[in-house]
Parts: sequence; structure tokens; C-alpha cells
Amino acid sequence: MPADRHRARVDLRRRGVELVERMDADDADPRMLARTYARFEHVNAIVSGRRGLHRREIDPRARHGTIRVLDIGCGGGDIARYVARRLRRDGIRAEVVGADIDARAVQWASDADDEGLVRWRCASSSQLVAEGEQFDVVISNHVLHHLTAAQLQDLLDDSARLTAPGGIAVHSDLARSRTAYTVFDAVTRPIAGTLLKHSFIREDGLLSIRRSYTPAELAAVAPPGWRVRWRFPARLHLVHAGHLL
Repeated sequence: MPADRHRARVDLRRRGVELVERMDADDADPRMLARTYARFEHVNAIVSGRRGLHRREIDPRARHGTIRVLDIGCGGGDIARYVARRLRRDGIRAEVVGADIDARAVQWASDADDEGLVRWRCASSSQLVAEGEQFDVVISNHVLHHLTAAQLQDLLDDSARLTAPGGIAVHSDLARSRTAYTVFDAVTRPIAGTLLKHSFIREDGLLSIRRSYTPAELAAVAPPGWRVRWRFPARLHLVHAGHLL
């Protein structure tokens, strides 16, 4: 089927919650999974908005001289390493924690962290809450669309509890739209057989967009205290500010 006809047949009017990304499978090919984690750093440098997030939310809270940052569902750990590297470069005393419930991801992220920049945890957000942890900034990247409705509410409740007074939680994800799907398809198609070869990034990326929320959908399921921000070109931030003492 020609590519343009395939895109036309993809229904983006509703969330594709029944779709399953290949890298989430328990029996996902370990070599493809490792290559996917390795390529995330290149992809997220372009699509994650990590620089703006650091400038707007992390850097201002780091000016007091010390900061704790949590990356929930850290995957291959590239965002956590980026944050830790930026803070170290700026001379900020920081503890950056990367947490994921997938032991494969945590092991890969730990092995890739040659500088020991991040404290890696194979743990859920609820485990961190039970341990009494709190952070100045709680973040996630491309996690929300993976979750069921109940899991989303649990994550947001945990995130609010994990956010220290005066801190902030920002969950960043894709915004579902025809434009986002078409652009990602067009940009990744030429490199599918080179940079993205033997990885899950292209196939799962298209599924991720189909599983993601629109701004209105995310606002409708967000509990009180959370607000949705749209970021150019196709990103959503779900934000909760920690209460001041």
C-alpha cells in the first residue's frame, strides 16, 4: 500500500489505546531494545524539548545551589544524563535519580552512565513515595501514553506526593494530531534503514503518537491541581506545582 494511502487510513480521531508498542513486550529482542535505547538520545535531542524544560523548570530551582531531580520511567536514561550533565557543567550540587520499573532499561541506563552522573533505581513511583522521597523537580518523558487510566491517576497522585514544597512535576508527552503523525512518518522514513535500523523507534514512534492524548483529552482526565500546557510543535506538558510551606 502506498505511504500516503496508509497515512490516510490511520484513525487519529481517538486514542489507539488497544495498540501495543513492540519494545514494551517482555520478549522484545534484546539487541533491538539496546539499539533503541542508544538511539533515544539522538531522537530526544530533537523531539523531547529537553533544553526548554531545563531552562524553564530546572535551572531556576537550581540557583539555590543544590537540587534533587527525579526522572520517572527513565527508559534508556538519556534525559536524566542530560539533566545531570547540565547541572554539573553549571556547578550545581545535584542528585538526579532515574527510575523505571523495567529492569532491562535500568540496567542499560546504568551501563551507559560511564561518568556515574545519575542514581539509577528499578522502582515504581509508589515505591519512592513509600520510601518518603521528595524532589525539587519530578519529570517524565513519553510515559503518559503508555499508561491505563488507573495507572495514570496513580502516577499523578504519586508525582504530587514526590514533589517537594516549592517544586514542580512536569510530565512531557506527544500531542496526537495528523500533522505530528505525518511529520514523524516523513522524517523517519529516510533513516529507517540507517540510523534507526534494527531499532523499535520508527514503528513504536508512530504507535506512540496514535496512543497519545490531545490537549482536551489530557485536560479531561487530569485531576485537580494539574494543568495542561501545549508546546510547539507537538508536545503536551502536564504540570503540578508543589505547595509552599
